[in-house]
Amino acid sequence: MIQMTKEQYYELIHPYSDAVSLILARLEVLNHQASEQEEVRPIHGISSRIKDKTSIEQKLKKKRAGTSPDDAKTTLHDIAGVRVICFFERDIRHLVCCLKKQSDLIVIKEKDYINTPKPNGYRSYHLILGVPIYYMEGMEYYPVEIQFRTISMDFWAAMEHRICYKNQPFNEMEMRSAFRQYSEIFEKMEKSFEVYSENGQ
Repeated sequence: MIQMTKEQYYELIHPYSDAVSLILARLEVLNHQASEQEEVRPIHGISSRIKDKTSIEQKLKKKRAGTSPDDAKTTLHDIAGVRVICFFERDIRHLVCCLKKQSDLIVIKEKDYINTPKPNGYRSYHLILGVPIYYMEGMEYYPVEIQFRTISMDFWAAMEHRICYKNQPFNEMEMRSAFRQYSEIFEKMEKSFEVYSENGQ
């Protein structure tokens, strides 16, 4: 199977990097506006990434697709990714609603793993948006996958990945059952903190 060259990879990811920059700017504006209205910023932290060449090729191979830049562009929606860590679930809902109202962004796909967690207890809100990138000769949409999590959801996901995927010196089924229970405990704690936060405003 012919792999894309480094030059082809960098040419592929350039517009995705621009799309991520645009999304980051939009989120920062929303964060500032929210803090002006309620004196509390909903976003605790933001990170972003562009899939590296090897990750793109591995995912294309897994999907049984070709490995050319065009194959990557048409097959993958997660070349560009942004992770938004919020304090509470209500902050996530508000930010998602605001982004979906922006007329130049297109909702490609969304999955609510907060209302419907994965079997292992994973909770998050995934939103893939088409972001317009303008060129001298026209405009084209590029997808950016945004993962919204609360602090507790992100802590759970990091620990689950570190323990269940990196090392497995334990009974896997037993540990996965435990992590489902931990997810439920974190959810209850988070909702309690959210009530305190609402009472304090």
